[in-house]
Amino acid sequence: MPIGSAAPSFRRYETPMAQAVGVFGVLRQNAEAMSPARPPTRYTYGMTIRIGIGGWTYEPWRGTFYPEKWPQKRELDYAADHVTAIEINGTYYGSQKPATFAAWAKAVPDGFVFSLKASRYCTNRKVLAEAGESIARFTGQGIVELGDRLGPILWQFMATKTFDADDFAAFLKLLPDRQDGVALRHAIQVRHESFAVPEFVAMCRDAGVAIVFAQSAEYPAIADITGDFVYARLEDAEERFVAGYAPTALDDWAGKAEIWAAGGRPQGLPYVEDATPPNQPRETFMFFINGAKVRAPQAAMALIARITA
Repeated sequence: MPIGSAAPSFRRYETPMAQAVGVFGVLRQNAEAMSPARPPTRYTYGMTIRIGIGGWTYEPWRGTFYPEKWPQKRELDYAADHVTAIEINGTYYGSQKPATFAAWAKAVPDGFVFSLKASRYCTNRKVLAEAGESIARFTGQGIVELGDRLGPILWQFMATKTFDADDFAAFLKLLPDRQDGVALRHAIQVRHESFAVPEFVAMCRDAGVAIVFAQSAEYPAIADITGDFVYARLEDAEERFVAGYAPTALDDWAGKAEIWAAGGRPQGLPYVEDATPPNQPRETFMFFINGAKVRAPQAAMALIARITA
């Protein structure tokens, strides 16, 4: 049965006290097929939980995450051995060559997934209905070279972008289901409180697009589940914690990840609608982004350890 519900609300998220995770005690990690040197992705009865960071090139990680004198050209290799997904931010600022996507795919192990932040030229515009050419250019640049490493595409909107129902509905219709025969999945991150309406949630659900849940002190959040996967961005890491978050907070996120992946609806999150989604397993993505970014790898590894324990 779906687990929990909350009164509809739309607010900046504050981490609640840790929830009990015991209901998922029967779940087991299928570790036998995974290399012991790599963090296992959680596969259980059709469930998958992927935990990662934003990008892999960040100078403060050198010596804190990457070993001293680790070759910069091999940072992706190292990161992919310690987390199970990466959200690529560089695709937001500029296009890449097909060979680049192919090289990224080759550098990571089986089971690893990249999400891609869509080009700013698609989302940072007054009239979204006119974004078709930019969207086609983005999806057609060679992203399919990632093969089975291709995860969701993240369409992130500026905090000043307000909800215009007709224009946003037109934008959703522009998002392609496939590119060169490869299925595409889409996640939408909005950061203005005007999106806190059932109409927005319903149109995303009808389009099969996931609304990104972003845990942030700066922007409002929507936790409604509208796609067949869950995409969460944890944006409030603090440098005073070795792993970016207090241990109890990471315990709480581990519990929420397993509830999401099993098809449930975690308690204590800001929902627009008081409705439970279909009870079906959902691939779950959780990225540690922003906040005290220097702590992001440690946060991801600490959460992976809790999920796979």
